[in-house]
Amino acid sequence: MRKLTVEDLHRIDAATFRTAPKVPLVVVLDNIRSLHNVGAMFRTADAFRLERLVLCGITATPPSVEIHKTALGAEDSVAWTYAADTLDAVRRLRAEGYLIAAVEQVEGSVSLDRFTPEPGRRYAIILGNEVKGVRQDVVDAADMAIEIPQYGTKHSLNVSVSAGIVMWHLARLLSLPSLL
Repeated sequence: MRKLTVEDLHRIDAATFRTAPKVPLVVVLDNIRSLHNVGAMFRTADAFRLERLVLCGITATPPSVEIHKTALGAEDSVAWTYAADTLDAVRRLRAEGYLIAAVEQVEGSVSLDRFTPEPGRRYAIILGNEVKGVRQDVVDAADMAIEIPQYGTKHSLNVSVSAGIVMWHLARLLSLPSLL
């Protein structure tokens, strides 16, 4: 087997990415401390051609050498905005017509493997701080919560790992025909 090159994979450039159709999914980062986690989420959002990231609170924003180390330039292709408060960002997204889902272990959460998106809806998922998770007032403001099934002794995953799992799963379910 021969490893494929970027040319073999026919990847689009950042300028083309910015104008290309996107999966109707926004990722909200609620006070993410690690710049490496932020960079990983940029890179994953690029991989699945998501609409944008919303960086909230203490979450660092580009330009940043530390974000770039993990994002590898995805911070230049993926659209992003900053909101000082996550709750304000959630309210704006709801006003724009997004269904809001916290990725969190809460009473009444829906298991990711059982989640079925409504056709034609746009979604925003909220991922929380590495220690505290999604703020309770933000969970309260969400329309629903999605939980990743886990079977080991630990009760959580790294936030960028959780983001990758949920982004991939929802991108498959929400993909626009032109992306396939």
